[in-house]
Amino acid sequence: MEINFKQLTFAREYRGYSQTELAKNISGLSQSNLSKFEKGISTISDELLERIISFLDFPVGFFNKNISNAVENPHYRKRSTISKKVVTDIESRIKIVGYLVDQMTESIEWPDFNLNTLDIEEGYSVENIAKHTRKTLGLKPGEPVKNIFQLLEKHGILIVELDNVVEKFDGASIKSDDGTPIIIINKKFSNDRKRFTIAHELGHLIMHVLGGFPIPDHRDNKIREREADSFASEFLMPSSEIKKSLYGVKLSSLAELKRYWLTSMASILRRAYDLGCIDKDRYTYLNIEMSRQGLKKDEGLNVIIDSPTLFHSGYKMHKEDLEYSDSELSEAFSLPLDIINDFCNPKPTRGRMRVLV
Repeated sequence: MEINFKQLTFAREYRGYSQTELAKNISGLSQSNLSKFEKGISTISDELLERIISFLDFPVGFFNKNISNAVENPHYRKRSTISKKVVTDIESRIKIVGYLVDQMTESIEWPDFNLNTLDIEEGYSVENIAKHTRKTLGLKPGEPVKNIFQLLEKHGILIVELDNVVEKFDGASIKSDDGTPIIIINKKFSNDRKRFTIAHELGHLIMHVLGGFPIPDHRDNKIREREADSFASEFLMPSSEIKKSLYGVKLSSLAELKRYWLTSMASILRRAYDLGCIDKDRYTYLNIEMSRQGLKKDEGLNVIIDSPTLFHSGYKMHKEDLEYSDSELSEAFSLPLDIINDFCNPKPTRGRMRVLV
């Protein structure tokens, strides 16, 4: 049986098994043989492969695919405290999202991506890149970013919210194997945190992912994360407009600023410090006060946010217009039915090309 050994690794990791754990569940399979097979330097008998595939409960067709969907800039809080197994699980789910989008692309035309990608190495500052992106999106200088999901999806970026992932995962941005830009975020977060995460990942797409720019070694992951944070801050809270409100900012004024800019009080306070509107002592004092009043855990004010629609509209189109059942989608996409249910609920579908607007 000819299969792509990398796909077997993918399926194993998605199901949450280490090589040792899988070998223990398959009679006649050793961890050593499995390790060599997954490195492409050995073979496994057809009988064993059939048992492995049956145990992992993936369609045989899945193992002839070649899924990459490289996850280049996943954003975790305190990644050092997250186990490798949890990171692998999250990144496998991100890759599945990319694969599902690509499978739907065979029947659907997503909106064209029409934002400019800009290279910092060409002399553009992060702040100017964020300002240019706001202008391209039609945002006025003093205008908060209101319907952020709708705005980015209209310009060709699909956004998918993942449920049942650890709190320390914020988000990720990828270019799918077929070229679709996708942002994936943690669904359970507060709306202001979702907004900042989406803007952060948009920065990655614009500056790091989509342009194909060579990024020198000195701009390592930590620096790229700071660049994405700076992009998000300028994108959501333009310095030319918010700065005048931040000189000598008081704790009592943060809630009103949050209501207008739709960002967290903590991020507004940080913006005041980064723009030189308050000094380090004042910044430290206000952070201590926020902690003392319990505002670090709950700011007591949630902001509005819209919802992503493209991914589930694509699924719905497959179901209603193209008349696929979930079982037929499972077969067409070479994915287990449980994955279709987990990712596409309330439900995905084929035929003529359709344009989602």
